[in-house]
Amino acid sequence: MVLALAGCVSPNGQWSTPVADKARAPLAAAGGVKWRPCPDVAKASLGRPPANVTYECGTVNVPRDWAKPNGGKQLGVALLRARATHQTNRIGSLLVNPGGPGGSGVELATYLSAGLPAETTQRFDIVGFDPRGVGRSEQVKCFSDAQLDASFGADPDPVSPADFDKAVTLGRTMAQSCGDKYGDDLRLFSTEQAARDMDAIRAALGEQKLTYLGYSYGTLLGAVYAQLFPTRVRAFVLDGAIDPTLGSVAGAESQAKGFERAFDNFAAWCRDNAGKCPIAPDARAAVTSAIDSARRSPVRGPDGRAATAGWVQTAVIASLYSQEQWIQLATAIDNLRKGNAASVLRLADSYAERNPRGQYSNLFDANMVVNCTDDGSTPPVDKLRALQNDWRTKYPLFGPSTALNLVCAQWPGKRDPYPAGAAKGAPPILVVGTTGDPATPYEQTPKLAEMLGVGVVLTWQGEGHTAYPQTRCITQAVNRYLIDLTVPAKGTTCPAA
Repeated sequence: MVLALAGCVSPNGQWSTPVADKARAPLAAAGGVKWRPCPDVAKASLGRPPANVTYECGTVNVPRDWAKPNGGKQLGVALLRARATHQTNRIGSLLVNPGGPGGSGVELATYLSAGLPAETTQRFDIVGFDPRGVGRSEQVKCFSDAQLDASFGADPDPVSPADFDKAVTLGRTMAQSCGDKYGDDLRLFSTEQAARDMDAIRAALGEQKLTYLGYSYGTLLGAVYAQLFPTRVRAFVLDGAIDPTLGSVAGAESQAKGFERAFDNFAAWCRDNAGKCPIAPDARAAVTSAIDSARRSPVRGPDGRAATAGWVQTAVIASLYSQEQWIQLATAIDNLRKGNAASVLRLADSYAERNPRGQYSNLFDANMVVNCTDDGSTPPVDKLRALQNDWRTKYPLFGPSTALNLVCAQWPGKRDPYPAGAAKGAPPILVVGTTGDPATPYEQTPKLAEMLGVGVVLTWQGEGHTAYPQTRCITQAVNRYLIDLTVPAKGTTCPAA
């Protein structure tokens, strides 16, 4: 039932072009951000942070509800700024978001401080933020560890009426947990609210215009911002694009198709590299067999937890986000059929952000709350059941679980769909897509660029989720845009390596 980050996004856009009215302009931020040193945050993420980077943390206070910016309650949005000690010709701040929804921009900024080329870090402070409801900001947390264990471990394709009813009950229980705790405040965790927070961050950083790097769901945040505040955009890189115009069903089906295609690419690599792939020559048969076996007699891991069909599929999903994990996936499935579930559970737990004590971060709480709040037209349960049956044929590994958005189908909160329209008045926006991307399939890249009206597509013929800074070609094209505002020529495509 819990499937894939960034593609749990089941958007149903409002077909309009919004205007950033004065009543919703950022609160006064003349004092900026009160930064404090926080090298411990970088150390916790990286182990050994770069010696030539300083790390500072701060908070920007924003209205809980941007419809009532004056006089209402506020919440704090957590920031981290990574600054190279030998900057030259500094341009300003590069605001970053990893997607999810639910991913920590604070942690992403630490990773990018060590992973981006010096050409970028010497010109920009790297500033990450945890959106409202996420991580170090005011968290939304409404699922228990036991509920998340049940959700990840549940059968990804409950066929019998009894099994399906059990899945429906779990989805309703999880949805109600959020409703009981947050009530009408659930709508305040929408993407549009978070996009307005971004403009408050821009003002607090002292930037007249925003430079932004958003991955995955972060492309949706960037697209909504560009519609709301088009004249405040300096340069936006939207990498791993989401098409905001897709409805719930179309968005889910696009992702099911994307994961099937990515798995086919993995299976082809496995067949052609049998020496590296212990489940060659037929990886699909091996994985299908592993999931079926896990339904009948799951292998237990070192902690006694059963590696059920749901956990096996979660490990597969996790491994398709990066080609570097393909060998790990093949080895994990081979180990599982030999009676060792440790590596399958390790892959799954890394994706789910579940620690060895069985405790979860709030990643998937925020993921569900944002997705369900954004989605104005989740199909009812009986419609999802029909989609499950249909997509089992079209997308046998990932279709049924993608169809069963049972939490949002029974969501108790009010919805707040984001706008889906042109960014009139914005400069060119770089939209990056990867042809083998499972979570945000490449077909959505030109769609987002077209919707914005100012989008310029950059294509990477690679595997996995997102592109920058994977190769020299991609890195050079993105850096020229970020630093010099030079957009790639129309149709620019970078090879896999």
